Amino acid sequence: MATIITIETPTLGDRSYVVHDGAVAFVVDPQRDIDRVTAILDEAGVTLKAVFETHIHNDYVTGGYALAHATGADYYVNAQDEVSFERTPIVDNQVVEISPTMSVRAIATPGHTYTHLSYALFDPTADNDDARGQAVFSGGSLLFGATGRPDLLGAEHTHELVKHQYNSAHRLASELPDGTEIMPTHGFGSFCSATQTEGDESTIGREKRVNPVLTKDEAEWIEEILAGLDVYPAYYAHMAPSNSAGPGEPDLAEPTRADKDEIRARLEQGEWVVDLRNRVAYAAGHVPGSFNFGIDGQIATYIGWMIPWGTPLTLLGESREQVAEAQRELVRIGIDHIAASATGGPAEWTDSPATLQRADFGDLSQVRHHREVQILDVRRAPEYAEAHIDGAVNIPLHDLITRIDEAPQGELWVHCLSGYRSSIATSILAAAGRTVVAVDDKFENAEKSGLPLVSGK
Repeated sequence: MATIITIETPTLGDRSYVVHDGAVAFVVDPQRDIDRVTAILDEAGVTLKAVFETHIHNDYVTGGYALAHATGADYYVNAQDEVSFERTPIVDNQVVEISPTMSVRAIATPGHTYTHLSYALFDPTADNDDARGQAVFSGGSLLFGATGRPDLLGAEHTHELVKHQYNSAHRLASELPDGTEIMPTHGFGSFCSATQTEGDESTIGREKRVNPVLTKDEAEWIEEILAGLDVYPAYYAHMAPSNSAGPGEPDLAEPTRADKDEIRARLEQGEWVVDLRNRVAYAAGHVPGSFNFGIDGQIATYIGWMIPWGTPLTLLGESREQVAEAQRELVRIGIDHIAASATGGPAEWTDSPATLQRADFGDLSQVRHHREVQILDVRRAPEYAEAHIDGAVNIPLHDLITRIDEAPQGELWVHCLSGYRSSIATSILAAAGRTVVAVDDKFENAEKSGLPLVSGK
């Protein structure tokens, strides 16, 4: 029986998989930092025979090419994908024998992309049909209670791809036994998921009962999916070209160390200086003009979404380990070069630390009785439309850099859903000279604190 090891990348909402029989292994959709994969292979004492890509990814830079090159494994990429590197082409229904008890069948499942493949793992020596479909690595096709989104290739392709996605889900459901475990790449917070996913594991049989793509008729499902599609990170535009070029292994060496003078100079030149500490530490003291993207949240997603691509980036962290963690997160989306870094705290980074005022929704409710303040809601538009504080202005965080002039004048209280995004936003607004207060609280407490909520735009 094959052993399936899941590699989680929660900050991007993705999973990769290592599968082995005790002697040889294959990998599906590896992330850029392939040392996580090689560590598993070394610990298991197995030889990597094959690397499979379900599709040319839009939300991260693959490690597949580098992993195959480093280990000598075959690199399976759809024969129809236009790539500029040597690969082992694979087509629909092609079977690859990994070992006598592990075979992989490619299944064309377009929808997330036109050339998307799923891979069904089966044991050709098994006696009964139910045992043949042990697992299916479904990439961005069939997810837990959802599917991958069909709009990443542009609006002109969305209607065609969403129909493909519906048919692909039904193909998997009809061709694979109900006991087949589903092993998706996306769907754990990834913006590649069309809707919110449900649960942490599933089977084909369960999805037949609970997944809307398999329980609703085609027209109804397509209408719901298209109506619910939201924005996705701007950095996605850079991922497919990078993956089609065959990205190499990243350099995770420590960046050049920056002192106070260099940090100040980089800020004066318009570069980004990012403070990786949590929002409480940042508020207590930070380099004026720096931005707070805490390592405790989706740092790569939001930096990649907001930074003008190619802008030099300096990282400030409490320790070398914190900077290294951020580097690892960022190389996964193709931000390979960190201009400089510094560790310690504000005293080591600047002679004039700045502070940031923090508050909760109870404070906001009270202050409005004493003086006029403005409220900025930096959640995404669908979140705002569902419910927002009466009178609050909505500028989604990912739009703030380009729409900062639209932020209300005066004393500005900034909130999101839980505090992470509001800290990023307040750091950006403070750097622009605005008077801001970061509401570090859960939005569910707004109404409890006496703040009136309304729905709709």
